[in-house]
Amino acid sequence: MAGRIEDYAFIGDLQTAALVCRDGSIDWLCLPRFDSPAIFANLLGCPENGRWRIYPDAEVRETRRRYLDGTLILETEYVCDGGTVAVLDFMPPRTKAPDLVRIVEGRRGEVPMRMELVIRCYYGSVVPWVRRTKGGIRAVAGPDTLYCRSTVEMKGEDMHTVARFNAVEGRRESFELVWVPTKSDEPPAQEADQCLKSTEEFWREWSGRCAYSGRWREAVHRSFIVLKALTYAPSGGLCAAATTSLPEKIGGVRNWDYRYCWLRDATFTLYALVVGGYTDEACAWREWLVDAVAGESSKLQIMYGLRGERRLDERVIDWLPGYENSAPVRRGNDAFKQHQIDVYGEIMDALHAARSAGLPPDENAWRVQRAIVRFLEEDWQNPDNGIWEVRGPQRHFTHSKVMAWVGLDRAVKAVEKFGLPGDAKKWAGIRDRIRAEALEKGFNKGLNAFTQYYGSDEPDASLLMLPLTGFIDAKDPRMVGTVKFIQDRLTHDGFLRRYGNVREVDGLPPGEGVFLLCSFWLVDNLALQGRYKEAEELFERLLDLRNDVGLLSEQYDPDARRLLGNIPQAFSHVGLINSARNLDHAGGPAEQRQSL
Repeated sequence: MAGRIEDYAFIGDLQTAALVCRDGSIDWLCLPRFDSPAIFANLLGCPENGRWRIYPDAEVRETRRRYLDGTLILETEYVCDGGTVAVLDFMPPRTKAPDLVRIVEGRRGEVPMRMELVIRCYYGSVVPWVRRTKGGIRAVAGPDTLYCRSTVEMKGEDMHTVARFNAVEGRRESFELVWVPTKSDEPPAQEADQCLKSTEEFWREWSGRCAYSGRWREAVHRSFIVLKALTYAPSGGLCAAATTSLPEKIGGVRNWDYRYCWLRDATFTLYALVVGGYTDEACAWREWLVDAVAGESSKLQIMYGLRGERRLDERVIDWLPGYENSAPVRRGNDAFKQHQIDVYGEIMDALHAARSAGLPPDENAWRVQRAIVRFLEEDWQNPDNGIWEVRGPQRHFTHSKVMAWVGLDRAVKAVEKFGLPGDAKKWAGIRDRIRAEALEKGFNKGLNAFTQYYGSDEPDASLLMLPLTGFIDAKDPRMVGTVKFIQDRLTHDGFLRRYGNVREVDGLPPGEGVFLLCSFWLVDNLALQGRYKEAEELFERLLDLRNDVGLLSEQYDPDARRLLGNIPQAFSHVGLINSARNLDHAGGPAEQRQSL
């Protein structure tokens, strides 16, 4: 059985990631990429669907976990009656084959240990053929070949590989799991301590370059490491999360595959990277963005694969019961087919922010932007599926119209501020039309608030984006009323839900947790309105939702007091970074974002 979502830490090699439970079990690992089929799928099923556990074969009195400072190397320490043992889990940044290393270190006395390895390919459905090799085992199933090597003897037991040994004070034992395509040569064994040293050096050099030095240094630096680890290094694309189908409600159907790159993340991610001083990563993200959206703007998608792949067809993995029986388990995400106007504005805003921040010029960026603006000139008038990818009917969502305004506004700024070629007068006219319409039709005078879609009386937390984009001042009475409306209707224990889960709007059964990114947006709005004490109090409460190693998922259940949704969630950590920076600077997010 899988642990609670908050029980998981993650490790990665900048191309994939593994989830490690507090009990020493690696319950999720996809190879060779984030979006590849899992070889360990206990997270969404049972141990027979694959896992790799190393743990004391004795009663554990206390479990302590941490990442080594400035790294993605996980240390789990178990205190037992007979002694104390630590397990160090990490994946060296990839050079050739993906490699997962586990080092068992005796720290006090002597502790009996057990290792159990259950490899199941293709999301737990395929039992590989396993045979012994010198120093370990070789498992083969179709295109996948895995080698597990160790300093201790391993034995096969009913399609499981096990090892029993003692962790003795001052001594280390190691395990290594390597994946290669079938028919490839066996990769050479790695020296575990050298791998540990080089991995530690890589992460400390990278994290040591972080430019943030404000009040929330530890939380922000950890969040930057999360973003780096979720970046697919060969392309620069940012994976939204390392997992699929962790539920937004236990037992519910809102279980989505987040192992892809969303355009919506573009602006805030780029802004966060610039704030952190990570120019190379910001340039790589911009390059991925430009390459992914090249082509007909009418066929632009809201999300793409790690290398910019377009077909992400959704399938149900029906042999897995789902996390705590939250079915269905999905591979792929049909939301890629949706029409969402806001992503056009996000792309325009991200490329404008890159240009304003002084990133080296990209000769293709303005060509892509001009094509997007030509499309927006007409398409802004159409209904869409909205920011939350609702599976109900298309509507005239207020947030979508505002982001269309952002797209035209950034195009005008590109001409006026940077001297790029374009019809600024025409674009300014369309921009002003969009703004006038959104102010008229998106604002409900009776409620004194902007509402989810034209003519609606429903709130939507995405409307907190309005002042963050510069569409309206945060202290405008209409925006003050909107914040109050959202807080009154969407607050649960001080945190925000995205919207009201009205079935005729999103086409799904109701029920999900509070959405952490929306709560970070509320922090920004409160700060912009001068309500700094409230903003800081909410921000500190959000920090308290992180698990013991500083990770956030997508959502949180205030009643059950547990994390929900896929983990770690890039956008939650982006929100943390930006809100920390905004609270550190009295100017607030809108002023800073417009100054880029």
